[in-house]
Amino acid sequence: MRKLISIPPAFKQFGDQHFANENYYFSSDPKEGKVGSGGGTVNLLYEASKEEKATGPIGNWLRKEKRLIIHAGGQSRRLPAYAAVGKVFTPMPIFRWKRGQRIGQTLIDLQLPLYEEILNKAPKNLNHLVASGDVLIRAGGILPEIPDADIVCFGLWERPEKASNFGVFFAQKSSPKELAFALQKPTAQKLQELQPNYLFFIDIGVWLFSPKAMELMFERSGWNKDSNSFTNGIPSFYDMYTEFGQALGQNPTLKDDAINQLKVAIVPLPKGEFYHFGTSAELIESTDKLQNLVKNQEEIWHNKIKPSADLFTQNAITKLDFTGANNSIWIENSNIAHTWKLRCRHIITGAPANDWVLDLPEETCLDFIPVGDNDEWCVRVYSFYNPQLPVRGINANNGYTAADWFNEPVYPIFNATDLNSEIIQGLIDNPFNYPEKVKRLIAAADVADEVNLYRQYAQRETFLESNLQSMAANWKQSVFYQLDLKNAAGIFKNAKLTLPPALPDDAPLLTRLHDQMFRSEVLGSNDPSAAAYEAKAFGLLAETIVDTAKTELAAPRLDVMSDQIVWGRSPIRLDLAGGWTDTPPNCLINGGKVLNLAIELNGQPPLQVFIKPSAEYVITLRSIDLGVREDITTYEQLSDYNNSVGSAFCIPKAALCLAGFVPEFSANRYGSLAEQLKDFGMGIEVTLLAAIPKGSGLGTSSILASTVLGTLSDFCDLKWDKYAICSRTLVLEQMLTTGGGWQDQYGGVFGGIKLLESNPGIFQKPTVRWAPEFIFTDASAASVLLYYTGITRVAKNILAEIVKGMFLNGNGYLSILEEMNHHALKTYEAFQYGNLQQVAEATGISWELNQRLDGGTNTPETQAIIDRISDFIISCKLLGAGGGGYMLIFAKDVAAAAKVRSALSTNPLNNRARFVDWSISRDGFKTSRS
Repeated sequence: MRKLISIPPAFKQFGDQHFANENYYFSSDPKEGKVGSGGGTVNLLYEASKEEKATGPIGNWLRKEKRLIIHAGGQSRRLPAYAAVGKVFTPMPIFRWKRGQRIGQTLIDLQLPLYEEILNKAPKNLNHLVASGDVLIRAGGILPEIPDADIVCFGLWERPEKASNFGVFFAQKSSPKELAFALQKPTAQKLQELQPNYLFFIDIGVWLFSPKAMELMFERSGWNKDSNSFTNGIPSFYDMYTEFGQALGQNPTLKDDAINQLKVAIVPLPKGEFYHFGTSAELIESTDKLQNLVKNQEEIWHNKIKPSADLFTQNAITKLDFTGANNSIWIENSNIAHTWKLRCRHIITGAPANDWVLDLPEETCLDFIPVGDNDEWCVRVYSFYNPQLPVRGINANNGYTAADWFNEPVYPIFNATDLNSEIIQGLIDNPFNYPEKVKRLIAAADVADEVNLYRQYAQRETFLESNLQSMAANWKQSVFYQLDLKNAAGIFKNAKLTLPPALPDDAPLLTRLHDQMFRSEVLGSNDPSAAAYEAKAFGLLAETIVDTAKTELAAPRLDVMSDQIVWGRSPIRLDLAGGWTDTPPNCLINGGKVLNLAIELNGQPPLQVFIKPSAEYVITLRSIDLGVREDITTYEQLSDYNNSVGSAFCIPKAALCLAGFVPEFSANRYGSLAEQLKDFGMGIEVTLLAAIPKGSGLGTSSILASTVLGTLSDFCDLKWDKYAICSRTLVLEQMLTTGGGWQDQYGGVFGGIKLLESNPGIFQKPTVRWAPEFIFTDASAASVLLYYTGITRVAKNILAEIVKGMFLNGNGYLSILEEMNHHALKTYEAFQYGNLQQVAEATGISWELNQRLDGGTNTPETQAIIDRISDFIISCKLLGAGGGGYMLIFAKDVAAAAKVRSALSTNPLNNRARFVDWSISRDGFKTSRS
């Protein structure tokens, strides 16, 4: 989707260069006059269409793709510190409870995840989202379903006395999801009159538009369809909220037949939160609320305690020792010498390196704005609560109103060499006592046109780099290792910053994992040391998980008769939602949520293991499906599982080690394997049968490992329950360096349809909540098909790349994983409702999330299959890591399922592709004896 941002005029050229790779389009309202929020919206779209060289009616272009429109081009009279770039690019601090944020992030970086999620989940017809640039909305949980309509407006529940300060949506209690009408700032009395019959929600400025509705906005803003342009060359003044909005709903307050006929839905965010950044005071208040949103210290990684909670410094070198008397302070892109004296309620931005001696009274704000190309600076002193006035106490008695001050040239510009303590303190004490060295005066209204953004951002970058180095060195008290470390590594690399000192061995495990991968990322693939750091990160993770198995060493004891066979068998699993959230290190940090089901293929559990005693004191391994055999007589052979990853017997070798047949995991000590087997009383024969193709996406290797471990537990009287079997499977996969999470083994070992949830921590023991099965067992289940694509894709390489992103707190990875967590719960709810349509749609969303996490998941070969059947299905999903293997298909109905079978069976894409009969396994893993 493209992001269209309205910004101050001077920002466009700089923005186009600085954000060249972020799919932004920047433009400003016409200089000829005000056009309002509606006119500004359509002007931004129109300018973007011209840039794309669109031809034909504007409606055709509006239907082309999804677009996000954010209004950030106001004059920022109430928050002058960021007037030059628009409030949307206000720098924001790292929140101590959040991982994956970027040093140097701005307000728009916090806004985008929700807006993008809304557009991704919205019906296809709703392809334009319009939002305000000076607010941050947090959904506070799972995003509600978005209905199909011409316009969808998002709102929040609010108290009547507070709702009076906003635009308010009203819905009849008999139809709460449909807009009845909207009012701007209704009085508390008016709300009281309406409340018996209506629900009300405050307008948070987030609206979804269909092309049809947006075309109407164009027409009301002066668009001429015949000429395909605006009648007067630019949009007419038109307000989206007071004019267009008042004409919406079942009982609109303004009459406009075309707009009145639009279908308008309301989506309240039940746990939503609204943060305003409209004024200097709100900048600090909202940031303070966000920073302290989480009070649970187990979820906070930042260990430094500030003297005041609302004291913020970022992209700044601050040499002051703050005390509790310093509060409501925002310092950004500044150098604050130890000779400054601050009190409270200050906004300080842009101060260059200095040794000035300054004393700022309360409620005094100070900006340094680079102008021109010759190292000139505009110095602004203004009031914290009324920034339209140059200093505290100025009022209309001085000859100007507040509005006049904005356009009056009162702010002095100096050469950098002329700035000193005397001049700046003089301006603080008396803004009208201009010293002789003033070059000229400038009005606040003109600052955004004259600011040199290249100089401003270069200074900020220098301070940011210094901050980043300090944070890395002070890792115990800073947020460094919770940053998006890929982004941080890029800054280190580009600025040629020195790597921080090595961490001590007693540093927390997760910190060491992050550190090793960060170092690897800074050095890059061309440096031989990078691979060693990366291997160390994976090695630390594996070592830690493997060590969990050593807390309870195994003591195998022969528990069968000499002629008995223990027969273990397991179903495989179909993953419907939440895959990847169960993967270390993500699950160790955040826990995981996965929904899957255990199934049998063609009436049989496809993974089977047979173990029986042998008269010879050896361990014999056989594979029925591969037709190979290996005899093991030494501990060294058994411990050689890592050199045979991908071979027929790497899994049973590692499983036998975990079962206590090597000294590392054994509760007893023996001189050799032969000696241990003699004490055991017999040799062991292990025979494997995996009646399923490798790379199937059905969790085959993990569930086979669980089946071997579970069967060994029965054979050797290890008394491992299903949880212990699954836990040791996680260990086994780390031993084999294949990695992976816990969902595959839990999916097969435990039968039925279930939601699996784990808490953060090294010891992962998911809870299991079962879902009803009847939607997959009644007549409509025939519309759910399992198709083997004949394409295989080994998950190890995919896994390694995504796990690396987890190590680095990659912002893109973490946000998708968080969304997957929420989505697993929604999919579980769909089963609770017993609605196959909802389950199908939820599974389709899971497939979309997998593709966002790994762009290579949907290969051209896979897409060719989907294209053949797209007209007959609700959704489909490749199972497992994707790219091949099995595909779960939800046809629209039983008749459509027959068409899917016909489409894929006629001229199949390869000679291995086929449909497979499946049924739910209620038992999961089980064993029996001969």
